[in-house]
Amino acid sequence: MWLTLAGIFCSLTVTGCLSPITLNRAVTSYDEAITDAISKQLLINIARAHQHQPIHFTGVSNIAATFDFRVSAGATPALTGEASRALMPIFGGSVAENPTISIAPIEGEEFTKRLLTPFQEAKFLLLLRQRYDIDLLLRLMAQEMRIMEHGQEVVYRNTPADRSGYEMFRRVVTHLSAIQDLNQLYVEPLVYHRTWTIPADSVTAEGFQALQKEYLVTYSQKDKSYTLQKQITGQILVTNYDPNTLSSDERARLIEKTEEGQLSDVSFDIRPGHVGGEYPIKGEFRLRSFNTILNFLGRSLGEDPEYHVEKDLRTPTVQENPVHTMELLLSDSAPSGADLSIQSHGKYYAVNTTGPLARWNREAFQMLYLLFQMTVSEVPRVGVPSITIAK
Repeated sequence: MWLTLAGIFCSLTVTGCLSPITLNRAVTSYDEAITDAISKQLLINIARAHQHQPIHFTGVSNIAATFDFRVSAGATPALTGEASRALMPIFGGSVAENPTISIAPIEGEEFTKRLLTPFQEAKFLLLLRQRYDIDLLLRLMAQEMRIMEHGQEVVYRNTPADRSGYEMFRRVVTHLSAIQDLNQLYVEPLVYHRTWTIPADSVTAEGFQALQKEYLVTYSQKDKSYTLQKQITGQILVTNYDPNTLSSDERARLIEKTEEGQLSDVSFDIRPGHVGGEYPIKGEFRLRSFNTILNFLGRSLGEDPEYHVEKDLRTPTVQENPVHTMELLLSDSAPSGADLSIQSHGKYYAVNTTGPLARWNREAFQMLYLLFQMTVSEVPRVGVPSITIAK
């Protein structure tokens, strides 16, 4: 009897220890599987863009995994000898896993919003604050650069087919990267405190309460007036100087200038007298959509390959100036040494993660993954056609 009770206790103890181990293994396995699936989808869609095929994504909207832990215990007579008069304990345990995975396609209006809408400057700033190289970010995210020349706006496209535009674009982003390498690049939204003065007798009690919610209100006994102050935050400005050193009037003018652009524009202003000021230039970058990024990478494998562009003579020394925004490998057999590869349209596609530019290419793919996650803000859980896989 004591042996039987001991067996039951041991069985329960083993099962209790098994539960967190099983849970940890399941969470890790599902996480790795989803990350691997998204990474392969990115490569597959680059291959589709290369082959001029439609882009399509699906997302895992829900995983519901249940675990059934069972224990059994009992006793049986010993088989031989004098011990056959005694009872021998028998016990065991089992674990059953029953996951249900829901997959939702990205289509219709969601496809338009997430994959066809250009990125906004706020997402560019968020990634730049993660200490990514500004030239890598702009080469991947920017569609074109706009600069005022002789009173006219000139567009330089980030497309190798537009040779003069592409080379000018590359030289400017390389110049910004050199300033960043020297820790002298400022990328922040412009801030300006705007003030208004209104007569005190023109404000009712209700109006005064409303004003206090929106403005900093101060009263002047001498003039019998209210002074209203409000912080105005403009769009992002990339500079080689601290914007806080500018006068209030100049900051106000810059805010008004940047507000004329689109939410997908990132303005820059490189001035003389500061690091990198030997090459003064100002304008804005226009960001592109995720779909356009995939097409850019796909075309780089064949019809529109990137090529080396030497930095401007006025640009300080740069640490990196790779030929490719993200170097991709295209081969008839599975490439060796690649972190990830897929087979599509009879070819193998992979990111080149060997050689001196392995870090750059890994960061480019990681950035592509982050951009996809930032685009697909939330996969809907209900209300869309879905595929459910039950095991």
